[in-house]
Amino acid sequence: MTLSAFTPYAAARACPLLVLALTASAAALAQGGGAAMSGASAPDAAWRSCAAMTADSNARLACFDGWAQQQSLGTPVAAGGAPAASAIENAAAPKAQVDTTLPATRVIEVARTEGCRDPQYSELSRFWELESGTDCGTFSFRGYRPISVSVVAASNVDREPTSPAPDHSALQSVPYRRTEGRLQLSVRTKVAQGLLTQGNPTLRDSLWFGYTQQSYWQVFTPQISRPFRTTDHEPEVMYVYPTDAQLPFGWRWRYSGIGLVHQSNGQSEPLSRSWNRAYLMTGIELDSRWRLQAKVWKRIAEDASSDDNPDISDYIGRGELSAFWNATPDSTLGLTVRSSLGSTARGSTRLEWLQALGTGLGGGKSNLRLHTQLFSGYGDSMIDYNHKRTVFSVGLSLVDF
Repeated sequence: MTLSAFTPYAAARACPLLVLALTASAAALAQGGGAAMSGASAPDAAWRSCAAMTADSNARLACFDGWAQQQSLGTPVAAGGAPAASAIENAAAPKAQVDTTLPATRVIEVARTEGCRDPQYSELSRFWELESGTDCGTFSFRGYRPISVSVVAASNVDREPTSPAPDHSALQSVPYRRTEGRLQLSVRTKVAQGLLTQGNPTLRDSLWFGYTQQSYWQVFTPQISRPFRTTDHEPEVMYVYPTDAQLPFGWRWRYSGIGLVHQSNGQSEPLSRSWNRAYLMTGIELDSRWRLQAKVWKRIAEDASSDDNPDISDYIGRGELSAFWNATPDSTLGLTVRSSLGSTARGSTRLEWLQALGTGLGGGKSNLRLHTQLFSGYGDSMIDYNHKRTVFSVGLSLVDF
């Protein structure tokens, strides 16, 4: 028997004479200890009561069992070997239970630090950082529209751009080719958050600044020194508010927002084109498969003497609806329709397919996409706002970084 196993209970089983010796020793200590033992009189009385049970060995053993429990757990034992009532109540008290009603995502959220790249959250939540678990902080650069490099083949190219504004039509035709390159840069940064959602433990509103630049490059036209045919600049400010609500058929309303945007091609007359808009936007989603996003805008009026394109809303449109379907985790199909929302029935349609290429850092999903796009209608660029054409492009895009 090891020292760790040597308890008064074991001793009682092993040697009754040892118990009697311990009893005698305890009695001597009780007589000589006086006031020193008065604070432990209840446990001492219980022990001596067990030792005095010589007639019934089973009752005596049960009494020592209770005394041993007191020594290991600090539980008072009443005289006669039975644990005190308080000990019974403590033993019967229920253990503290874990609250299993808390959402599992909130538990994971504490443990993970991936923020706007955390795959446990939906795409819209990560894109606009709608929840505390998707927050990647302020003043860090993120992707907005795809950053892309592509080759374009069009049904036609506008060699003599026109506008109803005085002195805004090309003076001569330029021999541009219908095949050209297209470059797009688009980034954004969050400048503030928690403006109206300070009391909400999980939802976050945000204020963003974005910038998009799109250029058409006549890279296949060496006879005119491969110029950039046009470059559009589009800075904007947008406020996004999380509007989390369950909709029919499993859809979820995720956000609403407002924005101001300026778009121009940076040219001087007669090729100058520009306008300013205020817009409203919203988005819903169906788990990780479908996203629907809508936007309507109102042009901010300009003085007629400085208006480069007074009829631009009748061509590019006054609103758009976008639908994206994740056919597989690595493949996305998107459709965007713009409409003038008037009797002219002009606008555009863009169909695109994005396929993930390779893997990202740490073996996750790559942000690089093979990007194929088909566009038909008006407003492919500012200089083409009133020129209808069909454009097919193939290239590489970087998204959601």
